[in-house]
Amino acid sequence: MKRHLTILSAAAAVVIALTVSGCGGSAAGDDKGGTGAPGANEIKELRYQGWANSVTLPELAEDLGYLGDVKLNWVGNTISGPQDIQSAATGQTDFGGAFAGAVVKLVEAGAPVKAVINYYGEDSKTFNGFYVKEDSPIKTARDFIGKKIAVNTLGAHSEAVINTYLRKNGLSADEIKQVQLVVVPPNDTEEAIRRGQVDAGSLGSILQDKAVANGGLRSVFSDFDLFGTFAGGPYVFREDFLAQNPNTVRTFTTGVAKAIEWERATPRKDVIARLTKILKERGRNENPAALQYWKSVGVPAKGEIKDEDFTRWEEYLKSVGIIRSGLDTKKLYTNEFNGLLTASK
Repeated sequence: MKRHLTILSAAAAVVIALTVSGCGGSAAGDDKGGTGAPGANEIKELRYQGWANSVTLPELAEDLGYLGDVKLNWVGNTISGPQDIQSAATGQTDFGGAFAGAVVKLVEAGAPVKAVINYYGEDSKTFNGFYVKEDSPIKTARDFIGKKIAVNTLGAHSEAVINTYLRKNGLSADEIKQVQLVVVPPNDTEEAIRRGQVDAGSLGSILQDKAVANGGLRSVFSDFDLFGTFAGGPYVFREDFLAQNPNTVRTFTTGVAKAIEWERATPRKDVIARLTKILKERGRNENPAALQYWKSVGVPAKGEIKDEDFTRWEEYLKSVGIIRSGLDTKKLYTNEFNGLLTASK
């Protein structure tokens, strides 16, 4: 697999560490004349990046009133999960979300961030499939050798799933290297497959449903086929932010957990109606039409993070040089800010 990965070098890790330690200001939770003690004069406005034509769980939580006195400050849209969490690590935003393996990569590079709640996942209704044209000769893992697969970004969820799928189906490391990943914006993936610009492409959620409805494509495999229901990635905060703003993070994390359970318990048509209302009212010149394809929240119960959310990807992470030995999951995440979990213990 020709990855051209953006694995952070040691020098880049130092740059990130220095940037984070020096970002101070409101992003890190200055005490604005207070004592500087944990919880004193906590930040109540969280800067974040959104996704075009989509409503994130924090945005839903805010609309449902689950964030209390904590407000969200949208600073623009992200292009990928890895970019989103790097923005959080460098203090450009206060939190970000990405594939669990991308979080490992950032932490291993020296960025002091920690995951607090899972925000996306896969189940029988919501998953990422890898699609080809109906008449494509690709039917098995071995058929991908020498072919091009479109993914939204390198070093993230789709690459890890493809790597795992090929390895589990008997391809050697050298054979896997012959499968080329091509970065294509998600909104353009369906068309790239149909035009033959790529041989296959990763499609999930709304874009997957639209492509299937248009006909002429078929799925070769999906991440749900590989793993069943699982958590895909968490939201992270910088560790200094966690230390200086514990109540704010607790309100945020618990609010997101409540939004997850609201989506799980609410009839589908009502979820779609709420998401559509939010999209229309926020005035970002977006098209709500695709929201009709929403099927399920996908995230396992209450957004709880578990060791296996990270260890599931160990072999992939080793194969691309992100880790050399087993993962120390204790440094990657905490559930202590998730009130729906702590209340039940």
